[in-house]
Amino acid sequence: MGKTLFDKIWDRHVVQNVEDGPTQLYIDRLYAHEVTSPQAFDTLRDKGIKAFRPQKVVAMPDHNTPSDQQERIDDPIGRKQVETLKANCEEFGIRHFAMGTHDNGIIHVVGPEKGLSLPGMTIVCGDSHTSTHGAVGAIAMGIGTSEVAQVLASQCILQSKPKTMRINIEGELQSGVVAKDVALYIMAQMTTSGATGYAVEYAGSTVRNMSMEGRLTLSNLSIEMGSRAGIIAPDETTFEYLKNREYAPKGDAWNAAVEAWKQLVSDDDAVFDKEVTFRAEDIAPRITYGTNPGAGIAIDGTIPTMDSLSEAEQVQLRGMLDYMQFEPGEKLEGHPVDYVFLGACTNGRIEDFRAFASVVKGRKKAENVVAWLVPGSWMVRDQIIAEGIDRVLDEAGFELRLPSCSSCLAMNPDKVPAGKLAISTSNRNFVGRQGPGARTILASPLTVAASAITGVITDPRKI
Repeated sequence: MGKTLFDKIWDRHVVQNVEDGPTQLYIDRLYAHEVTSPQAFDTLRDKGIKAFRPQKVVAMPDHNTPSDQQERIDDPIGRKQVETLKANCEEFGIRHFAMGTHDNGIIHVVGPEKGLSLPGMTIVCGDSHTSTHGAVGAIAMGIGTSEVAQVLASQCILQSKPKTMRINIEGELQSGVVAKDVALYIMAQMTTSGATGYAVEYAGSTVRNMSMEGRLTLSNLSIEMGSRAGIIAPDETTFEYLKNREYAPKGDAWNAAVEAWKQLVSDDDAVFDKEVTFRAEDIAPRITYGTNPGAGIAIDGTIPTMDSLSEAEQVQLRGMLDYMQFEPGEKLEGHPVDYVFLGACTNGRIEDFRAFASVVKGRKKAENVVAWLVPGSWMVRDQIIAEGIDRVLDEAGFELRLPSCSSCLAMNPDKVPAGKLAISTSNRNFVGRQGPGARTILASPLTVAASAITGVITDPRKI
């Protein structure tokens, strides 16, 4: 029987199979940020252990980083976390991309764009959206703080092998539909627990035709279905994206690497534990209406009604809608919005800013809307400026901010006030995710852009 792509990479990294227990898995790359790493470094310090292979670790602050200026962090807890990360990196010899430097940004944006995340790797980070890096053809998983300590100490992790699932998306996406819409559609169909216990491989003609940025967005949201990882087989799109990246192989080493990476595909006779297929033409621009990423509808659709729902489902729907201040059966297209956010490790890449600019060019931001446009890295910001996108944004009344996780989560100054409604390109719409009492609708960069210039939830196909 043939092997899946996930199995091929996993098997090459097995150090030891523990009988009736987890697998000891070698890790090629550990990413660390300021929020989940302090206790892991403390564990090493308490045990008198050094970092086993510090050259395999890259750290940077991102969650607490302000997007309006980066000379200081006013919040004492956030400041302490960032300072502690720097001190730990200095003590343990870890490569550190400091706040405000041009190496810095959101860790899940910087890793692929610098060629630190490569096909065939095993990659971990103390952050759930580590699944992003699977888009280059790697096994990438979020882990807990105690597991970060394991990797720092041994470059290995104890991990139970997940089951495998292949999600095929076939066909051509209609105008106005992008990777974010595809991910939101799949989550609505699968539910937020539909891939629990699985590693998901995305395949099919739609995925093959996606840009690298689109694939990164798709993989990023894998965790929101409960998946352990999301992975996409590397191909010419992958190789073209990674070629000449700062930390990617060069010269003869590059040619040899590409030849090896071409073997990273699921065999024709590989059997997955589960397989699902979706049609691209069924996908319209999507928005969420509830307080989890799977509670979504087509932008021209209506919120579900209580009809045919079980009592438990009715309670869940009512709870979400009470928080969001919506009603069953309500149509959200045309509903006023207060805040718009473009950014996060989901949609903070250059393609996302190009898409946003393509909609707002020659138009003006709605006066009632507060907009935060935040690149995912300094490299993205520099490219925005080099391409003149910043001028398009400025002429339309938007400000380009500094790289940060920003309004993806309420850990920095970019918090949406209580009761206000934000339409956001981020990955989670949980209660209070963008600020205590804030209400969040998830959408694509195109939909967010259309809404930013109209001041209401707007179908980008109508702009």
